[in-house]
Amino acid sequence: MLSRQVVEKLKQHETPFYFYDMDLLRQTLDSVVWAAAKYNFKIHYAIKANYDPRILQVIKEYGLGIDCASGNEVRCAIEAGFDPKSIVYAGVGKRDKEIRYAIEQGIFAINCESLQELEVIDGIAAEMGKVVDCGLRVNPDIDPKTNHCIDTGQADSKFGISYEKVLEQAEWIQSLKHVNIKGMHLHIGSQIRELHVFQYLCDKVNVITDNLVRKGFKLDFVDVGGGLGINYDMPENEPVPNFASVFAIINGNLKVGNREIHFEFGRSIVGECGELITSVLYRKDTATGRRLVIVDASMTELIRPMLYGSYHDIENLTSTAEKHEKYAIVGTACESTDVFNESVTLPKTVRGDILTIKSAGAYGMSMASRYNQHDLPGAVYSDDIK
Repeated sequence: MLSRQVVEKLKQHETPFYFYDMDLLRQTLDSVVWAAAKYNFKIHYAIKANYDPRILQVIKEYGLGIDCASGNEVRCAIEAGFDPKSIVYAGVGKRDKEIRYAIEQGIFAINCESLQELEVIDGIAAEMGKVVDCGLRVNPDIDPKTNHCIDTGQADSKFGISYEKVLEQAEWIQSLKHVNIKGMHLHIGSQIRELHVFQYLCDKVNVITDNLVRKGFKLDFVDVGGGLGINYDMPENEPVPNFASVFAIINGNLKVGNREIHFEFGRSIVGECGELITSVLYRKDTATGRRLVIVDASMTELIRPMLYGSYHDIENLTSTAEKHEKYAIVGTACESTDVFNESVTLPKTVRGDILTIKSAGAYGMSMASRYNQHDLPGAVYSDDIK
């Protein structure tokens, strides 16, 4: 990780803060754009992963579209200069004002998550005198083999419309006068590391697409979502995810004619370029012998370990001690669950040491809060300190 090489410069900044390796971000974008171009796939960046303005500016340079999960994310993308015709908008609970804004902006498609949502959009569009391009977000009932907290494509999920409901209501959906069903959207989950899952997805998409076309739907695009995971365990071994393999699987197994194929990647684009840099405040031992290292970051800066039980590799950037000890790395928030790692082995760690919590570029700052009236963390960019 780059922080190891520039730690002396990082010491000049008040912790905690996010440190972004902008060269790695560009390498990742080079990889996804090059691999997608081979098959003419369309890539949208899932802005919920990280909406840092500097990161968005670089992503825009590479010509990616944007995948949004809220009206304010649509607004953020528009204000960052992304072409509205490259923006897709999903989300199970779109407010009326958010729908109106998306219609006003003329985005590529609103991906609808329920039959009632289609009815609401049809009504709002009628009031506005518009016909709105929409995608049907279909729930394919696939186990993505990932953390249950972030799977989205199983039958009982709140996301999407059940495939059976779409078929049952096909005639009614197509009768809506102010909704144009332009495509189909599926997303089965996040942090997928078992690539054969994408083959299962293709098998389902092929059947669903064929049956929707038989029901009279004219689909211009098929959006297969994103979900490609990153290597949280050993990030240095795989700084750039294997986009080429995923695209090869999709290209070899997806049989939907000449329709446009869209992807929505978030974590896999920005996850590895970000680190959370934090300082050690105190050390203490509990009555049970647990050795604590208390850092100045907390769940308010990075909530994933506390919310999902997810793992982030942690490294002491400043200790030169030969002796290694086992610690629980805990934060400052007034919650017992505010623990980054219950048992990590580090060189002997003392007050003032600088730690990095790696692979924090996705769902880090974008999920930060001001609980306990904490300040939001700042950001430092590699191209500003070289």
